[in-house]
Amino acid sequence: MPIHRHPAIRLLWCIVGATAGIMLALILVGPPLTPFLLASLGGTTVFLFGLTRAPAAQPRALFGGHVGGAFIGIACYQAFGDALWVYALAQVITLCFMLLTKTVHPPAGANPMLMIYAHASWSALWQPVLIGVTSLAVVAYFWSRIYPDLCHYPVAWLERSPPHTFWGGWQDK
Repeated sequence: MPIHRHPAIRLLWCIVGATAGIMLALILVGPPLTPFLLASLGGTTVFLFGLTRAPAAQPRALFGGHVGGAFIGIACYQAFGDALWVYALAQVITLCFMLLTKTVHPPAGANPMLMIYAHASWSALWQPVLIGVTSLAVVAYFWSRIYPDLCHYPVAWLERSPPHTFWGGWQDK
């Protein structure tokens, strides 16, 4: 077995990619912004560098989920404030949005709550959300092309997440 195919070496390469990706995101959008706003990017790091092939890691879900969830959170906060029912409303709308548009990216499910908690303005869509997600995606793109025999990120630019309409309900046989 070639050394680059050894599981320990592959794990080390995942660690290198994840470290580079999250460090770049932290440098670009970190303090003085609160690192709490970057919490969903931690989960995204796991998808991009550990589950590279997953539909939820592909750009459609990555960008659609993050930007859509943040947008919904900001809109709900701007319209209704930060009452508990607003958190629940934003979360449910985000779930519906992601399922209907097939942009489910689980870490981005935290964005509506993060945006409400932070009392985020519309500028948060750009900084930290879009800049943070883009920096992770750029690192994943180059990281996946350096290592021999690694699938290239993205695997499929517009892959739907979830790929089917029935969202984990019954199975057609």
